[in-house]
Amino acid sequence: MSDIDIRITGVAGRITLTRPKALNALSYDMCLAIEQALIQWRDDDAVQLVIIDAEGDRAFCAGGDIADLYDSGTRGDYACGQKFWADEYRLNALIADYPKPYIAFMQGFTMGGGVGISCHGSHRIVGDTSQIAMPECGIGLVPDVGGSLILARAPRGLGAYLGLTATRMTAGDAIYAGFADTYIPEPKWPALIKALETKGNLAQISAAAEAAPRGTFAEHAAFFDQVFDTTSLTDIVQNLDTMDSDIATKARAALTRNSPLAMAVTLRILAQLDNTSTIQDALRCEYRFTARAMEHGDFIEGIRAAIIDKDRNPRWADTIDTLDAAKVDMMTSPLGALDLFTGDMT
Repeated sequence: MSDIDIRITGVAGRITLTRPKALNALSYDMCLAIEQALIQWRDDDAVQLVIIDAEGDRAFCAGGDIADLYDSGTRGDYACGQKFWADEYRLNALIADYPKPYIAFMQGFTMGGGVGISCHGSHRIVGDTSQIAMPECGIGLVPDVGGSLILARAPRGLGAYLGLTATRMTAGDAIYAGFADTYIPEPKWPALIKALETKGNLAQISAAAEAAPRGTFAEHAAFFDQVFDTTSLTDIVQNLDTMDSDIATKARAALTRNSPLAMAVTLRILAQLDNTSTIQDALRCEYRFTARAMEHGDFIEGIRAAIIDKDRNPRWADTIDTLDAAKVDMMTSPLGALDLFTGDMT
């Protein structure tokens, strides 16, 4: 497959995304190829660890390749999207529970689907160009691919802030928020990858690590706690309206751009997760929304505005003031036979 290079080099199972011109966007076929490789390597004694990286300077993976989902959704074929997300989420769970070290090198944009194939790994490496985000509310989805679990475990209020505003995290802030572990300057990455392929010694990662450049999240901890540590979207807006600061102004602007339904459901999902929740719990909650997102949510309109017409002017079905709580209830209710990771599937 020209979009991805999967091979064994030395003692390492190697996955390299090879779509730099498309910001290494993750297609359905790429998801299946990664899953197949991980299953094969899981019981292969010759593979001691897995390394995933990507070609190009701009992005590790800027998200899922969702144009095809738009086409199927506008035809009324909602099963296509449901299958895509179910299979993608199965891969995310496989990575999170993988029994061997899974090492991700995340340069440039790592967003959405890119988070799902990197930030659940055992070793998550960022550098100076890293920009990590969960921008789904801007296209009528919720933070998914298991990202809701990371958001739920972030310091108080920070997860909701990141999920609702899609703020991009640099290396230091990504580590603070729980999306990464280790900062290593990117010029060191090729030599480190080669050493890992040769010896498989994880101590080489800590030996190459440096103190991450200081981010900004720690200094705003009180803001996140005061404004975003709530399950009410209306309360967040009202809190922001009383504030006159740069971070509050930017947050308020983000909330006016994003889907009210998606933001409200994001808060609901985060409230359902805690430090005892599993990746399967998070993915199950996310799927209850995404499985309905085409037919009952804002996803089709969000993609139209962002990718198809590119007018950046989505016409959401609801406003923050008019959104009915019953709709949030419906979008987060169990799916019956379609629910993920139930019974013997856990």
